[in-house]
Amino acid sequence: MTNSPNKHKKNSHLSSSRDYYPAFLDISGKQCVVIGGGKVAERKCLPLIMGGGRVVVISPQLTQRLEALKDKGLLRHISRHYRKGDIKAAFVAIAATDSREINTKVAAEAAMHNTLLNVVDTPLLCNFIVPSVLRRGPLTIAISTGGVSPAMAKTIRKNLEVLYSAELSKYMRLLNSIRTKAMKEIPDKTKRSALLKGLASQKIMRILVENGFRRARNIALTSLQTMISE
Repeated sequence: MTNSPNKHKKNSHLSSSRDYYPAFLDISGKQCVVIGGGKVAERKCLPLIMGGGRVVVISPQLTQRLEALKDKGLLRHISRHYRKGDIKAAFVAIAATDSREINTKVAAEAAMHNTLLNVVDTPLLCNFIVPSVLRRGPLTIAISTGGVSPAMAKTIRKNLEVLYSAELSKYMRLLNSIRTKAMKEIPDKTKRSALLKGLASQKIMRILVENGFRRARNIALTSLQTMISE
């Protein structure tokens, strides 16, 4: 017997888990509003600043670190509580307050203006959630449990931090320079593709993990020079 569409829809609203569409957003130069000025808001502001967003924090008070970021011109501070209209021009908004009343009002406004909104620890008020993130140079790994358990996402991230150590950051930067050089000096697309696939293979990953960055770098640079000279 098949489930009726209405029954499936009803059940989906009872669960905090959803099937999200994963994406990486370009927020460079876009207005990003954070409501709240505590430690949670601080954690949410840092990636927005790193991503090049124009960060606006709305809160009567700020943490010392947020004050320091404001003094450096990395964010703008509106020293008061949230008011209707505060996120009207925002590309992304994050509600990081401990007031359910305020968070609900922000969610209602976000729905009105089709603003991307994350309400911390309240997935059902969000239209996007923030994953647990591991960065290794240009590599970004985002982990999400669909809102079921942010704590589990964090645990998985910590396991990946051990598997993909800081050595990988160095190798990713090396790959970037090798790819740039290969694009200029290896006109044959097939040869170039073979080189880059080889330098991103399971074999080279094992060498990186077991023998370290220096060994992987030597192999990568030798492969590049061999391909160029052929």
